[in-house]
Amino acid sequence: MAKKMMLAFGIVALLFPTLAFAADEATIPQLQSAIDAVWVMLAAILVIFMQAGFALLEAGSTRMKNAGHVAGKTILTFGLCAIAFWAVGFGFAFGDGNAFFGTTGFFVSGLEDQATAAFGSLSASDVPIGIKFLFQLAFAGVSLAIAWGGFAERAKLPVYFLFGILFTVVIYPIVAHWVWGGGWLSKLGMQDFAGSTVVHLQGATAALVATILLKPRIGKYNKDKTPNLIPGHNQVLSVLGVIILWIGWFGFNPGSTLSAMGDGFFGYIALTTNMAAAAGGVAALIISWMYFGKADIPSMLNGVLAALVAITAACAFVDTWAAIVIGAVAGIVTFFTAQWFEKAGVDDPIYAFSVHGIAGIWGTLSTGLFATPELSAKVGVGGSGLFYGGGFHQLGIQALGVFGTLAFVLALSFIVLGIIKVTVGLRVTEEEEIIGLDLSEHGSYGYPEQMKKASQNGVSM
Repeated sequence: MAKKMMLAFGIVALLFPTLAFAADEATIPQLQSAIDAVWVMLAAILVIFMQAGFALLEAGSTRMKNAGHVAGKTILTFGLCAIAFWAVGFGFAFGDGNAFFGTTGFFVSGLEDQATAAFGSLSASDVPIGIKFLFQLAFAGVSLAIAWGGFAERAKLPVYFLFGILFTVVIYPIVAHWVWGGGWLSKLGMQDFAGSTVVHLQGATAALVATILLKPRIGKYNKDKTPNLIPGHNQVLSVLGVIILWIGWFGFNPGSTLSAMGDGFFGYIALTTNMAAAAGGVAALIISWMYFGKADIPSMLNGVLAALVAITAACAFVDTWAAIVIGAVAGIVTFFTAQWFEKAGVDDPIYAFSVHGIAGIWGTLSTGLFATPELSAKVGVGGSGLFYGGGFHQLGIQALGVFGTLAFVLALSFIVLGIIKVTVGLRVTEEEEIIGLDLSEHGSYGYPEQMKKASQNGVSM
């Protein structure tokens, strides 16, 4: 009996490694799926945290009397965006439908049976649909946050409700469907890996329309139409905001792989993203130094953001050296276009169209120049750029995507904001603008002690 037990024990001991290995093989796909899900969830959190960056950047770049309002509306509008995108926007963007918009997947349940039935464009990844929704919601929220730059310091609070919902329902998801949801630009092979056009150009174009319809802030221009500088009240907040946005971009671009497995391609995308940002900040600071005779901090911050915007389309398609070129060019071009728009009478307090629009256009076109055949094949979208033997084909597709997006968002934004203007009204009264939106819209200042002292001394903040 003892001999038989010893024999059985020996057999089990010999077989155990084989059984364990068999069990490991069976669980490898589940483990891969779990790792991908955690990675995309982390990326979604990073992108949602970018809202904090926008709040700090915009509050620091505007006047003290509006700081609480500018920061606080970030929470309001992201909440509105989440509800509208859950109900309708996600379905229009990623639901199965036609070449222009999705017709399924509304009121997201978070259950995989809905994902199988309604979201064919997202089927390449087995990340749960609830996490995919949160990730894409984060992108929609960023695009809306960009749009608000054009409304800063003079828009009525109800406008944020109305335009925020309509932008999330009838503007942003349509272009997202064109490029990412299986729409007509996707079928042509447009390369916009993480949204230079889909996210940034859309938000910036809406911001431009808002600046035009709202008209300049009181005191921005003299009678001879020369601009006056209206500095932000806290550069430290602006710097901290940009640092948070830079970090958040590591969810924005690398997270768009929707996977942490394989050869670690998300790490390469993080590298190109970071190098572009570094080049954009340095280039913009140097240019501002040459132009103004002083190294301008806000220009450097805008250079970082412009570079990040530009590399967002190209991060998965270009070599590292090209990412540095793309970032540096974005920083320089954004600096000069910001100066031009201001002199042209466009009062864009956060330089939203220069930073996110012009840089978004450049970044989208840059893949048509620098996309390598190896990386294009790896991603499985589009072809080689002009400098890699692809001719003008990919560049033409990129330009078509830019033109189509600009035309659509310009038209829809003018219609939506025009209707709001003649019904509810867009702009606060002159008196409300002078005392500040903190007090006129919310009944208290973001900096109550400082504003009280300023009011007693008759100083405008």
